[in-house]
Amino acid sequence: MTLSALDAAGIFSGSYHTAVAATNKQILVSPLQGAQQRPGAKGQPTFGFTVQWQFAESTTAFVGQCFVDRRGKETLETVWLLREEVPSRRDAWKATRVGTSVFTRVK
Repeated sequence: MTLSALDAAGIFSGSYHTAVAATNKQILVSPLQGAQQRPGAKGQPTFGFTVQWQFAESTTAFVGQCFVDRRGKETLETVWLLREEVPSRRDAWKATRVGTSVFTRVK
């Protein structure tokens, strides 16, 4: 995942290249858009972002919190919902997956 810097309103964008997918299609880098609460404030901010997958008929919404330890190491802890397209409302029950992801900065 690559993220842009926050703008003054806390909005950010970037790209996500997943290593995990339930598809036989080629995995493509996909765009993301998000927002952080209280940009510029000190503490452990919350945020959310969505990924519009370019290789599947699905979207994932992530929400989480950025934790910064005493040495300045940032860890993003998230919960996500992935919604895939299904052919009818009857199939909606199997269209959403839930999970967790943890991200750390790679320099």
